[in-house]
Amino acid sequence: MDDERIWKFEHSLWVASPDEYRAKVDDECQMVLPRPPYVLSGGEAIQGVIDTPQWDEVELTERRVSRPQEGLIVIGYQASAKGAGAQPYVAWCTSTYRRLEHEHWTVVQHQQTPPLVVGGD
Repeated sequence: MDDERIWKFEHSLWVASPDEYRAKVDDECQMVLPRPPYVLSGGEAIQGVIDTPQWDEVELTERRVSRPQEGLIVIGYQASAKGAGAQPYVAWCTSTYRRLEHEHWTVVQHQQTPPLVVGGD
């Protein structure tokens, strides 16, 4: 998968319908989201993503791609998302894809870390 396709795929996950999540997130996925229960596996991970707000606009910046071995892609980036009725959301993220067959990739790992806010009123 070339870089342009990677970023289109990742962006699509932020605005996807539940059926798209099920098709793109692996049954064996491990996911860490910034709310309880934090660490999710398999079907829990898919449901965890489905239960997040539906985003209308998402910008992925600070993009990094690595290909540690054939059939495996690891990405890191910052996501800034906005959606109707939801607070704007920013997080540092990683995702790992594995190739199941030619041109068929699924997410096997995803993590989101919102920036730490220190101090304040």
